[in-house]
Order: sequence, then C-alpha cells, then structure tokens
Amino acid sequence: MIHNDCIFGRVEITEPIILELIKSQALQRLKGIDQGGCESLYVCRTVLKNKLHHNRFAHSLGVYLLLRKFGASLEEQIAGLIHDISHASFSHSIDYVSGDEKSQKEHNHQDSIFDAYIRQTEIPKILTRYGFSPKYIFDDTNFPLKERPLPELCADRIEYSLREALVFGEIKKEDAVKILKKLTVFENQWVFSDLPTAKGFANIFFKMNKIYYSGLSSAIMFRTIGDCLGYSLARKYINKKDLYTTDEVILRKIKNKVKKDDKLKILFSRMNGNIKCQNNFEKYDIKVFVKSRIVDPLCWHQGKIKKVSDIDKKWATVVKEEMKPKEYFLKYN
Repeated sequence: MIHNDCIFGRVEITEPIILELIKSQALQRLKGIDQGGCESLYVCRTVLKNKLHHNRFAHSLGVYLLLRKFGASLEEQIAGLIHDISHASFSHSIDYVSGDEKSQKEHNHQDSIFDAYIRQTEIPKILTRYGFSPKYIFDDTNFPLKERPLPELCADRIEYSLREALVFGEIKKEDAVKILKKLTVFENQWVFSDLPTAKGFANIFFKMNKIYYSGLSSAIMFRTIGDCLGYSLARKYINKKDLYTTDEVILRKIKNKVKKDDKLKILFSRMNGNIKCQNNFEKYDIKVFVKSRIVDPLCWHQGKIKKVSDIDKKWATVVKEEMKPKEYFLKYN
C-alpha cells in the first residue's frame, strides 16, 4: 500500500496486520470524522483545501508512521494506529452533549469508553488472528512513546500538533521535517537534540493551543455542536448509535428536521456559524470550559536531558498557566 501524507510524504506500508487494520470498518469510519470538530467554525479555513489530511484517520495513520519512523515496536505502532477508534462524530464535541463540566475540562470521553467500544469492533479478532493480545495492545501503560500525560511529549501530541499547524498554515512542510530531524528517542522518551528546536516546537504548540485548541472559536464550536446534538438526541432525530457513525451521517439526519423545528433551526444555524457569538463576561447565555494543552519537551542541554521549563523559568510559568482549562462566557447575537 502506498500512502501520501502531508508530513511523511509518500510511504509504503507492507506489514500485513497494519494493512488489515487500515482496511477495517473501525479505522475507515474515522475518515468521516473531522479532526477539530466542525470546519464551518474554524478560525482558519485553509483546512478546506486539505480535507484529506484533517480527519481522525489521517491523524491515526500519522501516529503509526511516526512511531514506525522512530523504531517503536510493532505492538506500539498498532496501538498508535488504533488509538482514536472510539472517537464520536465531530471529535471532542461529544464532551459537550451532556453539559458536564468535568468532561469539558478534560475532553476524555473517547478515552473513558475506549476499551468497551473497541471490543465491539472487528479489531480484537484481527489482533488475535495475528498472534497479538488485545488486552496488551489496549493498555496505554505498555506504550510510553505513544501516550504520556500532559505536558510531556508523546507520539499522539507530536503528530496532531505538527499536522494541524501544517494544515492551518502555521508552519510549512519543511518546518515539520526539520523538527522531526531534531527529534530522538532515548529510554522510551521523546527528546529533542537541542534546546532551540525544543523551544521552537513548544512555541508552535502554544500558538496552536491559544488560537485553535482552546481559543474562543473552539469554545463556540464545541458548545454549539454539543447543544445541537443534545437537542437532536432528546427529540429522537438521532440516536446514540448515530454518534459513532460519521459527521455527514448526523448532519444529513439533522438537516432533514431543520425546516420543521424552529429551535433546531436556531441551534443548527449556530453550529454552522450563521449566528454570531462573542465572549461577554457581564452578559452571557452560557458558560463554557475548554481543555487547554501545553507541552514541556525534553532536550539535550549541556550533556544532560532536561525539560525546557528547567532551563527557561519563563516557560515554567507558561506551562503552569496553560495547563488550566479555559473559561468562556458565550453571548449569541
């Protein structure tokens, strides 16, 4: 199989189990799930030109390719490939359907259901057929390169930040290539070869978080999608199983009901950015939390491995502040 990727370029995939997993319905479904949530509310519309590179499938394949590139075990490559299987349509917008503040602050819905969800797919049978233990593969603690807690680096975090920065025009492909050339693996940790590259990557991630991941536009996007999906569920326009199909399947079902339901029409208009919204602390319709992300990379510095925050105390302050969830007060016009 030949795959053309916006970061890794033209790559050949020959490993039988990887090829079968890629062809599985569970992985293919991710092609229909936008990486961010809903493109109509993005700060930058550049992504419309790069749709094939901005879905959960492209990201999942990217995590696999990153792990493969740096010599991770086949087990860890598999774990990276399937790590987003349990994502609902519109990605993290699912965390806003219930209105639960904890879910909004942590964006952890897909993680909380991962084990139960993936066991209902064809993935366990594929793994078993090739001699791999599903229990082992599904346990993140076995794979420190793939997954680590914030603000540490992991394959998932490295891949999605570079991919989205590239798709949204914040960096160029050659920038991503240079960053990866300065990245190394040492004792199951991601380590940059020098401080300037580590700080450069950390600043790219900081910018992506400030503008895209936890910015006002994301708060509006998550809340409006969550409200529309929640209302549609309550009115039985869609059901819970629909949430685990694709964005287009849900949009099609909701569109069929818009003309007959005035409230849904308003919610759908908000979700598509047709009703403007602003952040107004004094007069607002609803309060929203958004998970905030930041990284504190390791790097080689004066012969030792250190965190950027241990070298640059100003960055330590940034990390502390950016780890806190963002809070917005949305007022619809």
